[in-house]
Amino acid sequence: MGDFPHEYKVSASSGQNGGVTVSAPGLPDIASGPPAQFGGSGDVWSPEDFITAAVADCFVLSFKAVARGSRFDWTFLDCHVSGFLDKVDGALRFTRFDVKAVLTVPEGTDPAKAIKLLEKSEKACLITNSLTSESHLEAEVQFG
Repeated sequence: MGDFPHEYKVSASSGQNGGVTVSAPGLPDIASGPPAQFGGSGDVWSPEDFITAAVADCFVLSFKAVARGSRFDWTFLDCHVSGFLDKVDGALRFTRFDVKAVLTVPEGTDPAKAIKLLEKSEKACLITNSLTSESHLEAEVQFG
């Protein structure tokens, strides 16, 4: 894992007209712009999309680590996140993230253990731990 603190370097650049290019060393560039709600075209990733995606991605990666550490067998995890942006005390901020996780497990798996590991993953997610917004998990286990 490496010594802490870890440092992550990202840059964003744009001319007066046009979108934003988000870059990080060794990674492909990502086109970005304002979401449709703020007058953007809605056809490129926005900062609002990025933060919501970070919650979803971190949850899945946290679950993978928790499941591996618990030697828990599973088949597929589908995670959907809704981020809610609102005006609070005159400033825009994300107030809540609702995480819906649907975990597919092999027949015979204890669903209570699966739910417990999903809940543990929510608590382990460093992204939601870094945000002041509320986070709510709706977990579902299915067999397949």
